Amino acid sequence: MTDMTPTKFDFNTVTGLSKTAKPIARPLSTLKGYFHDAAAFDAALSAGDPLVYEYFDMGVPETDGNVAYGTTSIKPGKIGDEYYMTKGHFHTVLDTAEVYYCLSGHGGMMMETPEGKVEWREMKTGDAVYVPGRWAHRSINISLTEPFVMFFAFPGHAGHDYGTIATKGFRKLMVERDGKPVMVDNPRWNG
Repeated sequence: MTDMTPTKFDFNTVTGLSKTAKPIARPLSTLKGYFHDAAAFDAALSAGDPLVYEYFDMGVPETDGNVAYGTTSIKPGKIGDEYYMTKGHFHTVLDTAEVYYCLSGHGGMMMETPEGKVEWREMKTGDAVYVPGRWAHRSINISLTEPFVMFFAFPGHAGHDYGTIATKGFRKLMVERDGKPVMVDNPRWNG
């Protein structure tokens, strides 16, 4: 356990924004290879480099006994027919869990195990999703008009494995079909 003192942080309970912490921004250019439609990605990037999501890490030490937490805000938008999303990750310590609480907006959590089990949980304001250990997870904004904002918390020592998802992708995608979100197989999944 680190020698940490009690700390106060602020965040807006609707927007997730902080007056004192600086966000970590994820513009479209940082998500190359994550969206299945590479041509749509290139076209969107050539028109600018929009902010897809940002998050606030409250700076808790990544050690046993601590609880890391913060907020994530995914902007509304799509690349091709696929909704804006986070990169997604497993935890480095695979058996550690995470909790997400929707502060505002409409989205959901795509989750999968290394063995191939896939789950989707839709979320609206006031909904919480518990992501058990061993489940990769990605947040997706299925609203095209408002940000999807969540508070998250996980064990400080959990770590983040983004590499597995960057290499393999998720087995399923959340795309728009006839104006509604639909889960489909990822044609580019590299199992």
